[in-house]
Amino acid sequence: MIAVAVLFGGRSGEHEVSLQSATSVVRNLDKNRYRICLIGITKDGRWFLQPSDLLETVCAGEITLSIAAQSTQLVDVRPGGGLVCSGEPLKIDVVFPVLHGSFGEDGTVQGALDIAGLPYVGSGVLGSAAGMDKDAAKRLWRASGIPVVPSMTVQRREVTLPRSATRLHHEAPPRPDQAEIDEAVVSRLFGEARDRWGTPIFVKPARAGSSVGVARIEHRDEFRTALLDAFRFDTKLLLEPAIDGQEIEVSVIGNSAVHAYPPGEVIPTHRFYDYDAKYRDPNGAALQIPAHLSEEEAAAIRRYAAAAHESVCAEGMSRVDFFISHTDRAIYVNEINTIPGFTRISMFPRMCAAAGLSYPDLLSTLIDLALDRAQEQDGLVFDYQCS
Repeated sequence: MIAVAVLFGGRSGEHEVSLQSATSVVRNLDKNRYRICLIGITKDGRWFLQPSDLLETVCAGEITLSIAAQSTQLVDVRPGGGLVCSGEPLKIDVVFPVLHGSFGEDGTVQGALDIAGLPYVGSGVLGSAAGMDKDAAKRLWRASGIPVVPSMTVQRREVTLPRSATRLHHEAPPRPDQAEIDEAVVSRLFGEARDRWGTPIFVKPARAGSSVGVARIEHRDEFRTALLDAFRFDTKLLLEPAIDGQEIEVSVIGNSAVHAYPPGEVIPTHRFYDYDAKYRDPNGAALQIPAHLSEEEAAAIRRYAAAAHESVCAEGMSRVDFFISHTDRAIYVNEINTIPGFTRISMFPRMCAAAGLSYPDLLSTLIDLALDRAQEQDGLVFDYQCS
């Protein structure tokens, strides 16, 4: 049997989403093919091997995954030696990181697993980092001729007044919502965005997902509040116009040979497809698969989705999100998720299932892609003197 370590939780604003996604992954992995090892990552970033009875209880459908950090089963990364627990290496063939957001989807965990010498599902360091940073991804897409939602980038240091340089390293910096704000800069940014696009305007962290810290605003006072909230999750933000149109998503699978699945459509019942609509409100959105599109629009979106995946060097899987304007039917790529949601209501597995790829087969395909990539990389030489 193939030993699969499922990483879940994480030091991220999307910690709870990861618990839901990982629960679905664990329940749908083929138990006749895979031996599952659960490793929970706490909100402070520590890795703990989870007890086997947790796996049994979760698979029985009784509870959602949680992290038992009270035990002494701390997991460490050993360079070149995999993952170690209590001084002994864990027998792992491949890692499935079911982690969303910072320190999980941004290339940091991927780098640690590369150092450990372990194959893993999903994109490598570059694809993860580029996909996580919405600003960087848009730059790559524009260079590739892919239409994207217009945006402005705002750094926190532009908006907050300089702090004293005498603060010691061990002293905690002030929280973003407690920092002094340069009101003139806030007014200038709001005015510039409003003059470009009108209102509403979206404010979003550049390197977060699941709509964490995202706000839809119309007035200057709302803008100030939205900036402070978003800066709690990232030091870089994007300002974007609200596109009046359909919200379309596409599942993409593959390493070098990429396949984009038929698009699905998100129809929110909230002001926009926010965190509550995605994960808390069971009636937060209607999900239409396939999307209400012409054949030409569906084909164009699938081409753009595959191109967006390849342009950021994504591998294994991604979900690419789009808007199509109601007024002129213009297509815009919005963002890419290199570890998309895997909950029971998430669009990524549902779009694959609608095209005939069941949830268990989807997971097996992703693990096979991870092992294929590892096998391809096994022949690389890292010692020039011995080459």
